[in-house]
Amino acid sequence: MVAAPVAPQTKTAAATQSKAQAIAKKPAVVKAAVVSKAKPSPVTAPQVAAAKPSASKLRVATPAAVKKAPAKSVAKAPVAKPAPVKVAPAQTAASPVAQPVAVKKAAAKTPAGAKNAVKKTPLAKQVAAEVAALPDAIRPDYWDEACRYLIKKDRILRKIIPKYTGMGLQSQGDAFSTLARSIVSQQISTSAAAAVWTRFEHSVQGQLTAAKVLALESAQLRACGLSARKAEYLHDLALHVHEGRLDVTAWQQAEDEEIIAALTAVRGIGRWTAEMFLMFHLMRPNVLPLDDLGLIQGISRNYFSGEPVSRSDAREVAEAWKPWRSVATWYMWRSLSEPQSY
Repeated sequence: MVAAPVAPQTKTAAATQSKAQAIAKKPAVVKAAVVSKAKPSPVTAPQVAAAKPSASKLRVATPAAVKKAPAKSVAKAPVAKPAPVKVAPAQTAASPVAQPVAVKKAAAKTPAGAKNAVKKTPLAKQVAAEVAALPDAIRPDYWDEACRYLIKKDRILRKIIPKYTGMGLQSQGDAFSTLARSIVSQQISTSAAAAVWTRFEHSVQGQLTAAKVLALESAQLRACGLSARKAEYLHDLALHVHEGRLDVTAWQQAEDEEIIAALTAVRGIGRWTAEMFLMFHLMRPNVLPLDDLGLIQGISRNYFSGEPVSRSDAREVAEAWKPWRSVATWYMWRSLSEPQSY
């Protein structure tokens, strides 16, 4: 009778005991987890594996580790990948520009003769232009020295002379040709004188000698564009030279005024023509042709702002040019809008 009710009590106690054991086991796991957190060295691999699902602190640490890993990978990836992408388009865009340059260089280097021709062409043109402008000429030995002197002494010539580097006063041939050209050029423009002179040379088949001119009739000379007076002058000059009355070889050591006196004895040769002969044939360095219209115009334009200039004004300006007045005169001619042909 007494043994019957004991059985339920035993079951209840057994259930209570099992719950207590379960509760007792749970704190032990938590303590182990906490201990494992505080003291990581003695914890074994099974304990760590068991602690991962249950410990809240470890759950927080795990995402942090996950976040750091992507952050590092993302930070590196964009920096590394866009760099090559940007460089590649830049090179691609530059390549069309670079290719034509390479092609041009190759084309320039391929023909060896063409390269030399390109370099020589400007020099050849410059030489040809100077020769065409001033033919049959040798510049006087004193020219460079005179230019240096005038640049120091005259502020106007200091600006004009550098514009005509490599050029200078030039001989126009033998004595007879020089005197004949001076007669043709009297009192006419440069362009008109050049046209008449070309026709005159053609009339003697390019061989301008005293004998050839004497063989021409006055009408033939006038057909070249010469006036009747100039045709007479040319005949008289040719006669003086042909008969030997003008001894040019003796003039090399003579004074300027002595030569002028001998030349003005010929019809049609005045002081201006004699001075042109001194400058262009005998290359005298200190001639001042005050009767020359181009010289007066040059002085007026460069020194007097275009105002009229008298002979005394021109002479005063030219005082600073001594002993190189021929050189300064030549540069006055060059400064005109229509430079003199001599």
